[in-house]
Amino acid sequence: HCRWEPDARPDCGGEVDWCRNGSTLAAGAWLGVDVTGLLRTVLDGRLPDGGWNCAWVEGATVSSYHSTLNALKGLLAYQEHAGATDELRAARRAGEEYLLRRGLFRRLGTGEPVGDWAFRLAYPFRWYYSVLNALVYLRAASLLDGTPPDPRAADAVAPVRRARRPGGPGRQGRGASGRR
Repeated sequence: HCRWEPDARPDCGGEVDWCRNGSTLAAGAWLGVDVTGLLRTVLDGRLPDGGWNCAWVEGATVSSYHSTLNALKGLLAYQEHAGATDELRAARRAGEEYLLRRGLFRRLGTGEPVGDWAFRLAYPFRWYYSVLNALVYLRAASLLDGTPPDPRAADAVAPVRRARRPGGPGRQGRGASGRR
């Protein structure tokens, strides 16, 4: 019974924002709601490089870290709670490959870090991309699939370890807006 503002479309019908679609897909699967139409939207929205980008409506042809991770999180939750098809697994693998080819934080062409935003470690994650958010996703995917961790994620672990404090949690890099 949720609706998107301002035109009151059904929430589970999907929209252009892959971060919202991923979160809605995950929540719907967890709640046992039929979100197969939204699943189809997410699967069909993947770009040729394997990931997703909310700017596809403006013609973007290269995926984004943020959109890709959030779509992947929705697909993983759907798989966990509602089951998976070969097509869903293939889409997850392609999206994961998009991130892993870049070591979770590098530009594909130059190998340089994409920006400081990838290292702003904060929880709860919300829609923001960070190497910590990606590592948590990859761990959950590895556990669900019964596969070993991918060694291409190893370089992303170092900044997370550097953010730890002795005997306690790490430093927060960005606070999330809104109520917690």
